[in-house]
Amino acid sequence: MIRVPIEERLNWQSKAHEFGFNYHTMYGEKYWDESAYYQFSLEQIERDLEAPTEEIHQMCLEVVATVVADEVLMRKFCIPEQHWDFVKRSWDNGDPSLYSRLDFAYSGQGQAKLYENNADTPTSLYETGFWQWLWLEDTVDSGKVVKRADQFNSLQEKLINRFKDLQFLTPGRQLHFASCKDTAEDRGTVQYLQDCATAAAVPQKFVYIEDIGVDGCGRFTDLDDHVITWLFKLYPWEMLFREQYAKFLAASNVRYLEPPWKSILSNKALLPLLWQMFPGHPNLLPAYFETELALAKEQTELIKKPIFSREGANISILRHGQPVEGGSSGPYGEEGYIYQAMHRLPKFGPHYTLVGSWLVDNEAAGISIREDSSPITQDMSRYLPHIIL
Repeated sequence: MIRVPIEERLNWQSKAHEFGFNYHTMYGEKYWDESAYYQFSLEQIERDLEAPTEEIHQMCLEVVATVVADEVLMRKFCIPEQHWDFVKRSWDNGDPSLYSRLDFAYSGQGQAKLYENNADTPTSLYETGFWQWLWLEDTVDSGKVVKRADQFNSLQEKLINRFKDLQFLTPGRQLHFASCKDTAEDRGTVQYLQDCATAAAVPQKFVYIEDIGVDGCGRFTDLDDHVITWLFKLYPWEMLFREQYAKFLAASNVRYLEPPWKSILSNKALLPLLWQMFPGHPNLLPAYFETELALAKEQTELIKKPIFSREGANISILRHGQPVEGGSSGPYGEEGYIYQAMHRLPKFGPHYTLVGSWLVDNEAAGISIREDSSPITQDMSRYLPHIIL
């Protein structure tokens, strides 16, 4: 695994706008960065990323089965009690999932270490499934990258095929896609998923989260008063559970993507429970609930993470139990925290690098690379393409 500088494509920004990638630069800062790429060997991809991704995913599913059957654990995961049956029923019914992303620290040597599971509302789909593949085609055609270069990237193909399967599993329902207003990245992500659904011939429609209403029968509706029966929402379950209309979630006859049981996998409490159930696993980092900190005496440095958080917010670094500089701010933390053993991201020059490994229908589907000058990956961390050589 090496970081290789490369000349950017001429006028790539205009091409990005042509293809609807309108958030390549945000707040005056570069988000998409093609001034370099990361190069992997096939063995690194297959042995160190693809295989562990699928194995850890199955371990995570074992955690879900354990948590939904245990009220003590449901409380530790901060699932509101009034929604326990809703979450458990979605698991017991086998409600299907679309996708998820595991984030790893990986340097190209040794074992990839799991940072967290983004199982409910992972973003950067468009950049991974389409835009970095287009970058590879362009750079190969121009001779800047050798013709035998490949990319670990079957994400778009798998998404389309999964939508075909989901339509078969959810017959007779139109799929509504929803995201929040005033966020170009979320809208772009959902638009990409809509395009994949269209390629799979899935009837679909878009509605903003803020525009979803409830009719007199307690059913969710869009602005045209059409009843919503199948909903992809780029909006986290932990927030939905606390909305004013949460009381209608269970009785609304909606099939959800992602399903309610994903509220367990997208939860940082997953990390200490994984460590309890699979102690010493080479791809896991020791992790602890706040009540278990006595077990972390051998850990000189710990990362303090909120049970609910997004995009690297409210992360603290503790050394011998005391916070050190370099943490991140944000609005999360009132539900409590978990503690994970420190394992720093690898540095390539001045860049800290995180590998996101995607899954669709339980299969590894590709990787995304994010880098930052800070050891904490956040919403504006740069996205770089990769190749296999």
